Amino acid sequence: MEYVYAALLLHKLDKEVNEANLSSVVKASGAEVNEAQVKSLVAALADVDINEAVKAAPVAVAAAAPAADAPAADAPAKEEKKEEPKNEEAAMEGLSSLFG
Repeated sequence: MEYVYAALLLHKLDKEVNEANLSSVVKASGAEVNEAQVKSLVAALADVDINEAVKAAPVAVAAAAPAADAPAADAPAKEEKKEEPKNEEAAMEGLSSLFG
């Protein structure tokens, strides 16, 4: 997962997503670099438009918590339905779009 995050970080900073840059970011995070995974990810992302992949990926949106200084008495009392959190497999399916 850290490799995907590193690739997204490099993309966000308008840096080239290549083996050297990806390895540097992963190493700087304190994780051990697996060169095979780095090469695989760079190869998988070669034909992927990361901007389009990010736009197409489903995003889990957390409900905004009310501000601590907001007066709670002014808010109408209502019951809110809580959504069940998505499982890890569903989240991974969204990330798989980065790999084509």
